Amino acid sequence: MGGLSEREYKEKLHKMVQNVNNGVKDVRDRFAKIQQIRAEILKKTEEIKRSIHHDIDKMEIEITKSKDLAMESKERLRSEIFALKNEIEEKYTDLKRRVSEVTVPA
Repeated sequence: MGGLSEREYKEKLHKMVQNVNNGVKDVRDRFAKIQQIRAEILKKTEEIKRSIHHDIDKMEIEITKSKDLAMESKERLRSEIFALKNEIEEKYTDLKRRVSEVTVPA
């Protein structure tokens, strides 16, 4: 009759199971990469934030020590620095939230 034998069907089923297992492994590997990239992004974001805050703190000290700037100028610059710090914190928080929203199944 030419139909497939039980052994041939079992072999086909076994190949299907192997394909599914390979697909699952591939997806898990990709999720592991995503998790690694998430960690790297969070680390880089924190480094950038820390660097910018360091530069701003340095500038604040320079402004305070400056004898060439009038008090009004110093106050305006401090106000701008305060606004910049708030903006940096908002952007950092937003980036951190966005990265955290990427879900990785267990």
